[in-house]
Amino acid sequence: MKIFVTGASGYIGGSVAALLAAKGHEVRGLVRTASKADGVRAKGIVPVIGTLDDAALLTAEAKAADSVINAADSDHQGAVEALLAGLAGSGKPFIHTSGTSLVGDEAMGEPSDATFTEDTPVKPEPDKEHRVALNKLIVDAAPGVRTIVLCNSLIYGHTLGAPAASVQIPPLVAQAKESGVPRYIGRGLNIWSNVHIADMADLYVLALEKAPAGSFYYVENGEAAFGDLVRAIGKALGLGPAESWPAEAAVAKWGRELAVFALGSNSRVRADKARKELGWAPQRGSVIEWVEKELVQA
Repeated sequence: MKIFVTGASGYIGGSVAALLAAKGHEVRGLVRTASKADGVRAKGIVPVIGTLDDAALLTAEAKAADSVINAADSDHQGAVEALLAGLAGSGKPFIHTSGTSLVGDEAMGEPSDATFTEDTPVKPEPDKEHRVALNKLIVDAAPGVRTIVLCNSLIYGHTLGAPAASVQIPPLVAQAKESGVPRYIGRGLNIWSNVHIADMADLYVLALEKAPAGSFYYVENGEAAFGDLVRAIGKALGLGPAESWPAEAAVAKWGRELAVFALGSNSRVRADKARKELGWAPQRGSVIEWVEKELVQA
């Protein structure tokens, strides 16, 4: 199968593209610069130099492909529209990568019992209204395109593709290394669902093969509180006890988007639908264990 993947040098897109190439598919991957091309090529992926703003390029690549996976930006509507234009009326699969911060709150370290399945109504915070609307636009493009939205929770594990890092754990690690003090926001009782990168990539393959048009799936295999996660990071790095960080200091360090919605919020989802409908059987269920045993491995 000829597959076009955006974000091919990134953490999610690179891992998915590398897995598909290893399975014998002909994969073309969008990368922003020529400097990224060698790393992608080393994983068996044909690099395509361009950006998400190159609408004509995206539409042409989508038309030439048997399927498209958008893994570069969960919120870039122009890229989505260009890719869907290239696939319009074909019935070919289009997988869009979303993220579960769309169900996130502004708890800043406080806990929440709210959990979400695909049937749970979502009233997003204002910052996330666009993401929810974009996901609906994609789902509604079916059946002319076999659209699928995979909404990933916190992803951990070493990349399967060219060198790249995930969004949430690396800044916690970097802050701990810089200051010598592992820090969580507020009381650190906020909880996120999570999934290992290899299990996530397996689900992309299954969705490509089996998911019906107009599908939406949450992606998770366990959950953890950020205080516990940060304490595990401190242990893995050989540092002292973890400490609370005031919300204002966290926002000053990481910015509002990362501090509030990625590191300070609750985002608890359940992926039973993917297990039942697609036969997804994730194998790795403890982000804490991974951090303690594998975080510092090369």
